Amino acid sequence: MSVTVRIEQLLQSAPVLLFMKGSPDFPQCGFSGQAVQVLDACNAQFVHFNIFEDEEIREGLKSYSNWPTYPQLYIKGELIGGCDIMIDLYKKGELAQLLAAATEA
Repeated sequence: MSVTVRIEQLLQSAPVLLFMKGSPDFPQCGFSGQAVQVLDACNAQFVHFNIFEDEEIREGLKSYSNWPTYPQLYIKGELIGGCDIMIDLYKKGELAQLLAAATEA
């Protein structure tokens, strides 16, 4: 199975997915930690993927998303961005709206 297919399957597996370094309970970089804090502040239900556990996904996602750094937040399969964009959207009140819309039945 190609890395692109694997990434697309991951993106379809949850409405909100954070590709990050480490886990929400043990982030392994400051930006991933901040991303989790922003999502928690929005009371978001999200799934995470620890990029350190899968080299193929870690490298393949950079090409797939055309985004070279982590974390990467996806909502309904669409790249929202990294930590700075998440914080900016949070401060504007837009991130909570995106997250709420993604998890509505």
